[in-house]
Amino acid sequence: MANTSHHAPGVLRIGCAGWTIAREVAASFETEGSHLERYAGVLGTVEINSSFYRPHQSKTYARWAASVPPAFRFTVKMPRAITHDAGLAGIEAPLRQFASEAGALGDKLGCLLVQLPPKFGFNAAVAGDFFARVKDTFGCMLACEARHPSWFGEEASALLERAGVTRVIADPAKGQEGPHVPTTRAIYVRLHGSPRIYYSSYSPAYIAQLARDMAIHARQGRDVWIIFDNTASGAALPNALELRVALDGLPALTPAPGPGLPA
Repeated sequence: MANTSHHAPGVLRIGCAGWTIAREVAASFETEGSHLERYAGVLGTVEINSSFYRPHQSKTYARWAASVPPAFRFTVKMPRAITHDAGLAGIEAPLRQFASEAGALGDKLGCLLVQLPPKFGFNAAVAGDFFARVKDTFGCMLACEARHPSWFGEEASALLERAGVTRVIADPAKGQEGPHVPTTRAIYVRLHGSPRIYYSSYSPAYIAQLARDMAIHARQGRDVWIIFDNTASGAALPNALELRVALDGLPALTPAPGPGLPA
């Protein structure tokens, strides 16, 4: 029988929740262009979090899509009107509006992030209908960061697996008891900062171990997304650049899009 244990390497993307380039790390980027253009010349993805709080016009998304290289992919956080205010139910109108806006990213839309409030418990009927509607509306990957313990039980894991929704690996984890249980072959990591959430920088030792772990996943054929969300003190972009360098130093692995850091 043929050996089916080997997979083509997956795509490994590193990014931040936003593309602001602070003066302290500006030397790692080209000097010309918008912040997004400069950012996208080095890193392979970005998470748009502002969409959670307010809508953006479709022409804004289209402009962003035109500003990045072909291999670059955006993650867009689903509006709170859908995930928090409506509780995933009765969301036809806001979902339609969101699709008309974010859909302007075209093939640059790589993933939708569904982050749920800590108080929002798992309901199989509501969740199943919601993910089916989103899948029918968008053709991209879906990642879910739930934070209520009920979303980490066997029933929720089975539903996410059937729906093809990737469970987020979050640091620090909230609501999760025990080890991470994957629901798809993809990996989506959100690093919020620890011990102080949104502020703390990750240590060189943590970054080095993260690089080794994620490289293993990519070599096993998994698409890997790593998002640094420790943006409040400006730690996200330096950490992303450190991870990029660590991955570049590993054998036979080049993170997307692969231009390397400017000299």
